[in-house]
Amino acid sequence: MEPIQHELSRESGHENRTATLYTEAHHRPVVAAIEVRGLTKFYGSRPALRDVSLAVEEGEFFGLFGPNGAGKTTFVKILTGQLVPTQGAARVLGVDVVADPMAVKAAVGIVPEVESPPSYLTSYEYLYFVSRVRKVPDGEARIARWLDFFDLEDVRRTICKDLSKGTRQKLMLAAAFLHAPKLLFLDEPFINLDPIYQRRVKDYLVEYVAGGGTAFMCSHLLEIAEKLCDQVAILNEGRVIARGALADVRGPEKDLESAFLKLVGDRP
Repeated sequence: MEPIQHELSRESGHENRTATLYTEAHHRPVVAAIEVRGLTKFYGSRPALRDVSLAVEEGEFFGLFGPNGAGKTTFVKILTGQLVPTQGAARVLGVDVVADPMAVKAAVGIVPEVESPPSYLTSYEYLYFVSRVRKVPDGEARIARWLDFFDLEDVRRTICKDLSKGTRQKLMLAAAFLHAPKLLFLDEPFINLDPIYQRRVKDYLVEYVAGGGTAFMCSHLLEIAEKLCDQVAILNEGRVIARGALADVRGPEKDLESAFLKLVGDRP
């Protein structure tokens, strides 16, 4: 797959801009963590995604936003090898997501939309299982780190089905962070977290990206997202209707939420 262009596109008369993934100083391609071209997904006769193309560079914090049913979770599931697209192509960390989905899953960290650790494992057992599957060499030390980070020590022997939603969410985040992946897929990572842990996770993600990690996040919490994201895209009815740097997509609006509502047609 050739390097895909970044795109900022707004339909219905809005501007179209493109900027290729090349550095100005050296005229060399910038490494893309995610490359997507012409991605389309149908469920029966219903389109969930329609001809989506975009690229995310390594070291970016990328946000994908859209109303319910826009296709965000479908998009993330395709990029993480959980669904096969109807047509189009996608690479994650250079790996074709259709040809080798297991390699993609092994390389990335995933926080799914619904917190769903195995019901009859304890918190510790779940993280231990993840560390073994991912062949983490210092598994016990990393488990201890994340149990401490999320204050989960008191529930390390509690089975997951007896945990609160917020605690299960913290456990899913810990599992995604455990193997220190180069790329994180975060589908509503702040849901069910109280403000204390929202702040802790935000601070960690800022450090993670500053250290060279790449984050791809879907969220309805636009106020939080606006403080984190470098690049954003807005998806509506399966199509990308805006794409680019946060400031460009926000445009003259006072904040990302206002721009989002205007773009998806919730206000004149």
